[in-house]
Amino acid sequence: MNVRRSAAALAASAVLCVGAAPAALADTAPPASPSAPPVIPSGLYGKTDPTYDGVWRQSFALLGQHTVGVEPAREAVTWLLGQQCSTGGFASFRANVAVDCDANTMYDTNATSAAVQALKALGGHDAAVRKSVDWLKSVQNEDGGWSYVPGSPSDANSTAVVISALSVAGEKPAEVRSKAGKSAFDGLLPFQLGCSAEPAADRGAFAYQPADGKLVANADATAAAALAGLGKGAAVVPSAENTPAAPLACPAANAADPVAAAQGAAGYLAEALKKDGHLMAITPGSDQPVPDTGNTVDAVLALAAAGHKESAAGALKWLETNSAEWAKGSPAALGTLVLATHATGADPKSFGGTDLVAALNATGPAPQGADTEATEVDGKKEKSSGGQNVWWIVGAGAAAGIGIGILLSGRRKKNGA
Repeated sequence: MNVRRSAAALAASAVLCVGAAPAALADTAPPASPSAPPVIPSGLYGKTDPTYDGVWRQSFALLGQHTVGVEPAREAVTWLLGQQCSTGGFASFRANVAVDCDANTMYDTNATSAAVQALKALGGHDAAVRKSVDWLKSVQNEDGGWSYVPGSPSDANSTAVVISALSVAGEKPAEVRSKAGKSAFDGLLPFQLGCSAEPAADRGAFAYQPADGKLVANADATAAAALAGLGKGAAVVPSAENTPAAPLACPAANAADPVAAAQGAAGYLAEALKKDGHLMAITPGSDQPVPDTGNTVDAVLALAAAGHKESAAGALKWLETNSAEWAKGSPAALGTLVLATHATGADPKSFGGTDLVAALNATGPAPQGADTEATEVDGKKEKSSGGQNVWWIVGAGAAAGIGIGILLSGRRKKNGA
């Protein structure tokens, strides 16, 4: 949820309309040339090339800050608002906002949905949120779902993140219908592996898209679908509810029930986390699975939203000692970690020996009212509101999760992982 896959993978997916999701890649796209560092606009969080994730990472930075009571810098909010096209949609990043979007603009439903969640949470931006919601409705596919790039086949990840944004904005996804009369949930629920799926452990999971006509369990799609089915966004309010997640009820009592589908998805995630306390993924160029930090964070968030903090506890503990290098300097990753810890009732200001909020603040302009005294981070002077070192010591094996689960759609879609 918090980072993006490579541009090349997206281009192939969008142009060729491939059904199988690309493998997880690194979360930082390379600069335009080895000798030319990326130009980071004023107000934007993060120091890597924003071409493929600018709006997404900004939205999660702002959402993470707001959720824990930090008032973001005005210039950061202004930057995000300035990225919106006159149509209401967002591209992944617009380098020149003086030039309006046109037929050549590659709109991004995921970035638009993330921006909706952030702007709605911040308040005072109802007109911008309304325009984005109207745009999202206008690009709904006939099957009721959405794709990352409008006009491409629906995928579970994009459909789920749009549904979450619609819910946050006050819409009723079951009543958001395509020209063919299909609802948003009609577009999402067919991606779930039901009671006939084999192996049985995959039942309840969601696929990204059919691969060779078959649904293949995908942890990222599953976590996103759980939030969507519950009618929740990424800013999950901590709940006193704490019950173990249960497997998908089979035979399914009501296959058209989004909440039942979400609980089935949570059951799959809980079971997948039991063995090692984290999810696994296969990276490009390797046939050996490695820890998938990004999807593990998303799974924790989804389980907390579903009322299953007990099932998320082991993964949260694993993240405390294994997410530092993965999240380091990444506003999207840090923002999502803040949201996940907050959702489980943990303290994001004391997570594995670090202050995640201070680390997030240090990636961009200082929040309003912050103590902006320079703090040394990684040997460099950085502005932060925490006035403290924001990184914890990386434990043995922490680097194994670097770059895992990085997807351009804002999700981590793995080839069958």
